[in-house]
Amino acid sequence: MDDAELAADIELAEDAELAVDTELAAEDAELAEDEEPVEEPDTQPLDELLDEIYHGQERISQADIYRRAVAAELPAALLTRIAALPQGEYAVDEAADLLGGSAV
Repeated sequence: MDDAELAADIELAEDAELAVDTELAAEDAELAEDEEPVEEPDTQPLDELLDEIYHGQERISQADIYRRAVAAELPAALLTRIAALPQGEYAVDEAADLLGGSAV
């Protein structure tokens, strides 16, 4: 294979790579258009729950927060957040920060 053939092969390979990259970029853009944005759950029920359970309490365990959240029938997305908290006791501001609420 001489230099001209080698240069032609390299150019074909680069063109093919560019075409694949362009196709992938177009597919990614198409997928991004089809995806719906992930909605954050409404944290108002969480804020209300935290206000209620921390009334007169400094710290409450993760297990107690979870039990009260289940009893209050909080949405599954919020229950999942509470269940993901490490075991231990939390002040209201710590719980609100970790759970994405705004109760203070």
